Amino acid sequence: MGMPLTVSIPDARAAQAHMDEVLAYLTSVDERFSTYKETSEISRINKGLLHPDAASRDMCDVFDLSEETRRMTDGFFDIRRPIGGYDPSGLVKGLAIQRAADLLRARGFKNFFVDLAGDIQADGTNEDGEPWAIGIRNPFNRDEIVKVLRVSDRGVATSGTYERGQHVYDPHAGSGPLEEIVSLTIIGPNVYEADRFATAAFAMGADGIRFVEGLAGFEGYAIDRNGIGTMTSGFETYALPYAQLD
Repeated sequence: MGMPLTVSIPDARAAQAHMDEVLAYLTSVDERFSTYKETSEISRINKGLLHPDAASRDMCDVFDLSEETRRMTDGFFDIRRPIGGYDPSGLVKGLAIQRAADLLRARGFKNFFVDLAGDIQADGTNEDGEPWAIGIRNPFNRDEIVKVLRVSDRGVATSGTYERGQHVYDPHAGSGPLEEIVSLTIIGPNVYEADRFATAAFAMGADGIRFVEGLAGFEGYAIDRNGIGTMTSGFETYALPYAQLD
């Protein structure tokens, strides 16, 4: 996917074969869903070389989940591109991480951490027996962490413009840039749920954090273009106090 991948399994049984299995699965997802690869299934659909009705089972599942998410977010999550065709990236990455985590669970692992470009599934505890530590980067200074979270058996996803530029749009307003917020992080029951709602909430602009507040089992933290952070009411239960950051 052209993105950094980190897999940590603090278990003596963990072997390179387990890492290779995760990588092979994520590579297969990239081969099918990458909009940057000419030969991918989604690219063939976008070029009119393959009708969506003749797509693979995995592709049909993603289309169905995308439509479900569109309805749940009042249309703010929409894989239809302004230029035509489809881009399911806002859902596929989280779903792929979640299914990669399922592979590790199937191998009997209860403690692990899978991070693909900042979207994370954290199960169990780290090598010290504590919840996993996850940093939220300052969108105006990549070398600075503004929040440190402690999570276990949860997913964390961030949507923003500071890494990849403008790649999310408000489907109700066309393809213009989203400028109200620059970063929105969601903690959810798993990384798939966190990822799809982070994309939708970011498209909502300043209203996104209020949308997250209304989602049962989710917390969020948004940073606007002026560097002001806004969090949901339960977010601080996951955030380390500044006195513990050292």
